Amino acid sequence: MLNRTRGFAFAPTVDMNFDIEGLKAFIKVAEFGSFHQAADGLFVSHSALSRRLSKLEAYLGVRLLDRTTRRVELTAVGRNFLPQARDLVEELERSFSNLRKIASRGEGQIVLASIPTVSAGVLPAVIESYTTRYPDNRIRILDLSAREVLNAVLHGEAEFGLSLAEIVEGQAESELLLEDRFIVACHPDHPLAACREVSWPQLRQHRVIAPGLIEGNRPLLDNAGNKILRDNWHIEIQRFSTGAALAERNVGVLIVPEISFASLTHRMLVKRALKPRIGRNIVILTRRATTLSPAAREFIDLLRDYGAQYREARGRRPTARPRRPG
Repeated sequence: MLNRTRGFAFAPTVDMNFDIEGLKAFIKVAEFGSFHQAADGLFVSHSALSRRLSKLEAYLGVRLLDRTTRRVELTAVGRNFLPQARDLVEELERSFSNLRKIASRGEGQIVLASIPTVSAGVLPAVIESYTTRYPDNRIRILDLSAREVLNAVLHGEAEFGLSLAEIVEGQAESELLLEDRFIVACHPDHPLAACREVSWPQLRQHRVIAPGLIEGNRPLLDNAGNKILRDNWHIEIQRFSTGAALAERNVGVLIVPEISFASLTHRMLVKRALKPRIGRNIVILTRRATTLSPAAREFIDLLRDYGAQYREARGRRPTARPRRPG
């Protein structure tokens, strides 16, 4: 409630159980000095205006107006409270206006969590489109491991995440964004560069640069029954940019997701398909029974568009558009 202190200063607390219309009624009566004119200005009846004022005064526990049949005057407390009432109404209306903008235009800040390969391979194109549409919105990206992305979403540290389908559990919901596959990246002078595609047994003859065990990609490769990589890796890396720099020096061949290869700026690398194919599903993660902000929903719509274009570019028929989460 509003508490009276020395000098009739007031401060609102969380228990704001009165109507903003009561504040507007008080302000209008103070401006016009007349109940009838104030009621006309607010397009309400005289009795409705009186009820609003009575409710406000009852809530505050003070009289704001002295009124008779002939005149209406502010009390000393009312005169002191008037500028604060105006500030409260202006602040509330400004806040409501900002909320309406957020809802209607998708304005606001979003926090998303993503595995690094998707941050580098997918997000730049999507963010380019998003910032063109919403130049004033802020985006915070949390680059995390696959498991950390899940935890960030479940604990509310990120509105949504981009990670691997294999780690989805608990209260998380997932929506397929795209299907990725692992490839070989090597120097043009490397013997495998002459191959149209590379079989896993061929890797036994070469030095292999593999993703580290703490990354979500390595378990995918190992769980696929690929003992060749498990027993035959020579260099283990945690970031594919590091592996690309090594492969560019021709010290080994890099096993890398295709979307990661597309984001690597190293020009002295070529890619070759791996047979048999091992893929991974990149999903959009959200927390169950959670309403996403309009800004996040707009961003996810652009992610869906990117996923559809990615499938088309690889000659795959796009799947039906999934239900929008949140």
